[in-house]
Amino acid sequence: MTLKEMDQTYVLPTYARNYVHFVRGENSMLYDADGNDYVDFGSGIAVCSVGHGNPRLADAICDQAKKLIHTSNLYLIEPQARLAKRLAELSGYDVQTFFANSGAEANEGAIKIARRYGEVEGEVKRYKIITLEHSFHGRTITALKATGQEAMHTYFGPFPDGFVYARDIDHVYDLIDDHTVAVMIELVQGEGGVQPMEKEAVRRLSEALKKQDILLIVDEVQTGIYRTGEVLASNLYEITPDIVTLAKGLGGGVPIGAIMTTHKGILKAGDHGSTFGGNFLSTRAALEVLDILEGHKESGELDHMMLLFEERLKSIAAAHPELFEKEVGVGFMRGLRVKEGRDASEIINAAFKERVVVLKAGKNTVRFLPVLTITKEEMDLGFERFETALASL
Repeated sequence: MTLKEMDQTYVLPTYARNYVHFVRGENSMLYDADGNDYVDFGSGIAVCSVGHGNPRLADAICDQAKKLIHTSNLYLIEPQARLAKRLAELSGYDVQTFFANSGAEANEGAIKIARRYGEVEGEVKRYKIITLEHSFHGRTITALKATGQEAMHTYFGPFPDGFVYARDIDHVYDLIDDHTVAVMIELVQGEGGVQPMEKEAVRRLSEALKKQDILLIVDEVQTGIYRTGEVLASNLYEITPDIVTLAKGLGGGVPIGAIMTTHKGILKAGDHGSTFGGNFLSTRAALEVLDILEGHKESGELDHMMLLFEERLKSIAAAHPELFEKEVGVGFMRGLRVKEGRDASEIINAAFKERVVVLKAGKNTVRFLPVLTITKEEMDLGFERFETALASL
């Protein structure tokens, strides 16, 4: 039985897999079982923030694994406490943090915090949460309902009540009523097509919600941990959310989620929990990721490479008006909007044939989520291959 046959026989077919067999990686490069190299402009969907095979992260994981991997949250976990402190310091927010295992779990926890706030603050029980159309907040039942895409609500019902969807930020105001407890947004919609929110509109919304005692939840599962150039996209937008959710790049590939909230003590013992969340291994990995990326930011290399990457994408968009409408995005969360009548999947498949990994977002956007430690040589090679792919179309 081949590995592909084994996968198809024993693994639930929930993914439209490409059956390339990657066996190792080095920063932005992936290598398959036949020794072919690929430039990875997807980084495991914004997860491998410090690159593949990062020696510092590997050493930290191995060192921790030799000591303790897990004891449960019934006991003190030193790297968890240190990570919570570090996130507060780096973000500049006065927060406490709960650790989970994924972005969907983080968003579930954020919704629970908001609902608890709506029960204890105010004269009327508040439970409604406004999210945006084209948003994506996860695959659990409640996170799916929070996702503002009707296609996500076709199966798996009945879903929890209490979610309404705004066309855009300006429409949010029209949906607020006496039972509204929170607004949940992504500052750059990732799965929704690499759609950055307008900064002034976000700031106005943040101020308006504070005046009405309505919580602002910012889903930073994809935008967080330097993906947009700052520790959080919320820092870039110069706002202070009530709740921020993190996952993806925080662990550099080790599963971890986090819920940061300014409402300290809102949850008491027994209100929420996780068996694995915030264990020794995941939080030790996250601490090393933050150390690596903080140094990369302070050196100026992160901002420099982001600028070069943006310039290359704009150049490609300008050179291929028959394929692309424009370049979009922020930092290392970018995309090429494909022209109507052309298929993003065709471009993605052509790129893969040239051994460069890019992703799809929304209906028709080619998405680029490179590792944050990408080198100029890796970037140049990737775009050289991508241009070759475009020439073949």
